[in-house]
Amino acid sequence: MVLLKCQAGPLATRFLKRFLVLILGGKERFCFLDDEITVPLDTMRETGDFVRVRNSQLFFMGRKDNQIKRHGKRFNIECLQQATEDLCQVEACAVTWYQQEKLILFVVPKDDLEERETLKELQKCLPAYAVPDELVLIKALPLTSHGKVDISELNKIYQNHLNSRRRDSKLSGAEELWERLQYLWKSALGLLGDSTEVSKDAVFLYSGGDSLKALRFYDEIEMLVGRAVPELLEIILSCSIEEVYRHILKILFPDKDQLINYDNVVKRKLGGNSGEEFHGKYIKLKSERDFKVASGLNSFIALSRGNKFFSMDFTKTFMQSNNTVQMGVELLQQPSFLHSVTPSIMESPAQGCEVENRISAVMSKANETGCCSVQQNHAECSHVTTAELALYVRWKSNTRKCVDASPLIIIQSKEELSASVYVGSHSHAMQAIDLDLGEIKWEKNLGDRIESSACVSKCGNFIVVGCYNGLVYVLHSSDGEIYWTFITEDTVKSSAVVDPCNGLVYIGSHDQHVYALDIYKKACVWQLHCGGGAVFSSPCLSSFPHHLYVATLGGLLLAVNPVTGNRIWKSFLGKPLFSSPHCNENYVCVGCVDGNLYSYTHSGEKVWQFSTNGPVFSSPCISSLTKQEIFFGSHDCFIYCCNMEGKLLWRFKATSSVYGTPFVFQSDALKNKILLAAVSTDGKVWILNAKNGTAEGVDKLPGEVFSSPVVWGTKLVVGCRNDYVYCLDLYVTGKKEQPRY
Repeated sequence: MVLLKCQAGPLATRFLKRFLVLILGGKERFCFLDDEITVPLDTMRETGDFVRVRNSQLFFMGRKDNQIKRHGKRFNIECLQQATEDLCQVEACAVTWYQQEKLILFVVPKDDLEERETLKELQKCLPAYAVPDELVLIKALPLTSHGKVDISELNKIYQNHLNSRRRDSKLSGAEELWERLQYLWKSALGLLGDSTEVSKDAVFLYSGGDSLKALRFYDEIEMLVGRAVPELLEIILSCSIEEVYRHILKILFPDKDQLINYDNVVKRKLGGNSGEEFHGKYIKLKSERDFKVASGLNSFIALSRGNKFFSMDFTKTFMQSNNTVQMGVELLQQPSFLHSVTPSIMESPAQGCEVENRISAVMSKANETGCCSVQQNHAECSHVTTAELALYVRWKSNTRKCVDASPLIIIQSKEELSASVYVGSHSHAMQAIDLDLGEIKWEKNLGDRIESSACVSKCGNFIVVGCYNGLVYVLHSSDGEIYWTFITEDTVKSSAVVDPCNGLVYIGSHDQHVYALDIYKKACVWQLHCGGGAVFSSPCLSSFPHHLYVATLGGLLLAVNPVTGNRIWKSFLGKPLFSSPHCNENYVCVGCVDGNLYSYTHSGEKVWQFSTNGPVFSSPCISSLTKQEIFFGSHDCFIYCCNMEGKLLWRFKATSSVYGTPFVFQSDALKNKILLAAVSTDGKVWILNAKNGTAEGVDKLPGEVFSSPVVWGTKLVVGCRNDYVYCLDLYVTGKKEQPRY
């Protein structure tokens, strides 16, 4: 047995300076592993244990591999344990990484120990990412039969602690609430080392937060107050900490005089926005011109995240594109698109028969080229085995702030009109970009941040997009001029969807409503209060049956009649739904922050749920290219493929959480393979084989990515948090030289 001293970085040095690594072996001792029967002489085996020597005895102090990644930094949790043991009032301690989300410190106190003072002492000697989320006092450390700390028992102790705290939680008043709220705010954002008070105007998302951190902050607040706080999550996502504080006060102390009624969020935001005036429910822009809606319908196809296609006059134009198989299959399998090829749009019913014949031919070709269901079961890939595809930057467009919205690509039938990319930014800018050249066709500054993805109108003449200032903007697709605006009562992050039957546009708002807008008459046809939290995600439209599916941050999945706005059925999932529903002719699927993907029939019966190890913000992608597969990502860093029965077919381990929605595509230029484009939040762009989950190519963008990719032919477009929209060219390795732009 040998004890080795350790070399370590600055944070680990303090922890390791009195510890040794235990290694077994020697000239007279042999350590056999597994089925070994012989080993070379002098073989030494490192156990991975840290030990301390006292009076010729060895005391186990922790594992060498107890590393975690927290707030983007890696460190060994024993560093926190050692720093805690050095405090005079601590008898013993242990640390757990509870559900891979919270760093919990368990302390056996020596004398009277003040929790907050102890945390302050730790903040002085540890970096912010190593400071625990919570400190729990216990009488003794639970041990296993081998004398090691029993982590599973510690987790049970903490769960009981949470349950007890929820039952016994009491706040003395508004002052204590404000103090505790600031602490939870800093904890969620990894700012516990910062002693300055949080500004009353601080907004969670502007302070470095994201949806997942907001969800943790929300859970901590409800744990603190000991009860559910309606509408809390949407307030966190869109308002200042002062407004969060006042909202909680209203719930806890509804009759107190200390409460101040604050102005409606939207009115306050619009108050300083020159050029806009209130006119009841609507906004009128002073610069608004009288526009005439162009008569007739343009021939085009629109692609948006999650393989959502919308096309008009399909037969005359797109059968020669690289996506021929994809277009035909999508039209046949997705009933909602069949309404875009009706006798009212085409010249004659006979032309409709021609469409069906051509689609059948496309389906036959797809079957011949191997466009079949995934056969491999429970396969898992975690790295690029053979990168057959190379990704090169074709162009990038500077929007001046983060791009979280997903792009909309519109391909016109007229050869003289180039394809366009429409996408908004946190800079308030909405851009129309030439897909081939990357040149900005037009740019329009709207009233606030844009996270909503754009939607095209039935006629193709308008782009519809939501905005943080509560407005839904209808812009001319040709020049970006504002045709009409509709105001909701809160932030609009939801992306609109158009009904190909009647041209209505459906969109949700953080004011808990979903709206049906007739943009041609500039009127709201109906509005529905969902009654279960803000509508963050995008509605989903099914034609057979004709349903509109809406998900809320309150955990409700609703089926709505698109014509009348009446509820058809609803299901309560219990946790917020950031994921957008997606459906085919049989099922509607949606992801939930409880880590599950849920599947329902169109009549509202839950068929199955598929579990991951992290919240699911990614929207499911259901594409007819792979017939019966569902693709989605999770915060557990995996990209999943399951079948329509909820069985895992394969999963691929990315290098960070997967927030965006995958996109299935196929191109002759890429060997006609069926491929899946997906992005992880660390900026990696993954091209996977959709049949087995193996990686065909990968690239990395210089910023975080919460946008979803959209692919046309060999061009992949996605937004990035380094302020740019990127278009990547995909090439088969060795087929072409890297292009120079």
